[in-house]
Amino acid sequence: MIKNNTTLSTKNSYSQALFELASENNSINDIEIQVSSILELINKSIDFKDLIKDPTNKIEDQLKVINVISDQFKFNKLLKKFLGFIISKRRFFYVEKILNDFLNICSNARGEIKAELSAAKNLNESEINNIKNELSTTFGSNIKLNHKYDSSLIGGLIIKVGSTMVDTSIKNKLQQIEKKMIEA
Repeated sequence: MIKNNTTLSTKNSYSQALFELASENNSINDIEIQVSSILELINKSIDFKDLIKDPTNKIEDQLKVINVISDQFKFNKLLKKFLGFIISKRRFFYVEKILNDFLNICSNARGEIKAELSAAKNLNESEINNIKNELSTTFGSNIKLNHKYDSSLIGGLIIKVGSTMVDTSIKNKLQQIEKKMIEA
């Protein structure tokens, strides 16, 4: 159990270290954009994900790939060095968690609140911005809204902000009716 807590705090300390270095170098915005690009690449490329997750990959091979990616996408030198550092420490298999934690630290530093939006239809940018603005007004803070399409909802929305959840989906209403009919 202690090992898991140590591992978790190690990943958080890497994320915090990256944030502090980026802050000192006035490059948080650039690095945040580049970190998002890396995470997108991890999600889209099975080969890259395999390179990260396979413990038999050599440090030299991982460094070569990161250097090519860093040069191709013109990554900030600090981010390139950071990725090389976690590779050299054999922590590259944690890179996805580390980078996600870094994005959370950046978001928290801006005072943003995370919200999740699931909708029964694909929402356009205007609809998403209206919901985001309404949530910002309601919660009195900037909202970082992650949205996704969920066809199982049939109609309506599910919005989660912290521990608050609003479920206006038809699926939920049908489940409530079903529950009342079973109880009757």
